[in-house]
Amino acid sequence: MPDHRMNRQIVMAERPSGELALHHFRAEVVPMPERPADAVLLRNILVSVAPGARAAMQGPTHRPQLVPGELIPSSVIAEVVAGPPDGPAPGSVVAGTAGWQEYSVVPASAVRPLEPVGPLSQQLGFLGLNGLTAYFGIHAIAQVRAGETVLVSGAAGGVGHLAGQLARAAGARAVGISGSDDKNRILESKLGYAATVDRRSASFQDDLRAACPDGVNVYFDNVGGPILESVLPLLVKHGRIVCCGVTSHYDLSDPPPGPRDLAVRLIAKSLRMEGFLVADHRPRWDEALRDLRRMHAAGELTILEDIRDGLDSAPAALVGMMAGGNVGQLAVRLAQDPPGRPPA
Repeated sequence: MPDHRMNRQIVMAERPSGELALHHFRAEVVPMPERPADAVLLRNILVSVAPGARAAMQGPTHRPQLVPGELIPSSVIAEVVAGPPDGPAPGSVVAGTAGWQEYSVVPASAVRPLEPVGPLSQQLGFLGLNGLTAYFGIHAIAQVRAGETVLVSGAAGGVGHLAGQLARAAGARAVGISGSDDKNRILESKLGYAATVDRRSASFQDDLRAACPDGVNVYFDNVGGPILESVLPLLVKHGRIVCCGVTSHYDLSDPPPGPRDLAVRLIAKSLRMEGFLVADHRPRWDEALRDLRRMHAAGELTILEDIRDGLDSAPAALVGMMAGGNVGQLAVRLAQDPPGRPPA
């Protein structure tokens, strides 16, 4: 029988140097965390697998750099086991940031109660940080307008597959960059991308020009690196670059310098290049989530998910993601949804 006094978790065993591999992770069994009076004890149901975890292993981002032995961070969907009297009730379901483990203790103020609407996996994906990131990147940062061309890199990923659809819903022409023809067929046939380009193609630069014959108004950048340098000449005057991620750097011990003459290019075409965190837009989350729900109900958003089973599958899932092996939201299920939740 399982020992409920103990907690299973996945930590960073050693800092990656080069490509991520399974030996960079270690499973541990540790005592159940103590709960301070103002915190909640969570039983994690779903944990996200996202490039941000790889970034934290590499160096400091919006969170401190991980050190060996530290828990792999992630968004979680969890059931409240215990908490303060003025916090979420035991048995309720919340979203928060915790990590790859069965149980977590976090401040009660840091979790967000979830409405009993739809399968919980959607609350981790299009109604979670990925959906909010795509939404604010397209609407608040890029301010996409009808008739524009929006180019999305990492277009088959958890954020990218939503960003292109949101751009299309705003009346723009969405063009996607992914790492395979199979992914591109999904982007065009299921998600309504007008055109796609395989970043691994020997004719990538020519293919990109052909896919964007009138240039690019908005580049939603999930990868950085050489692709950003390839896109810069295609940006039209007053174009915008949304800096969402730099996944091309995470598996490199010594990332390359930025594009040559970046400042000159920005000035010459009056371009705007802006990074952002979804937390910057916290006051508008409820508004965004209502809009995302409405669009999904109206058939304007198709949700792609890749849900693995069991905590031990998380390291391989992240390794595969960094090699381009996922489509849509990638997550790991640790427990079944509580009774009463609608089925997936």
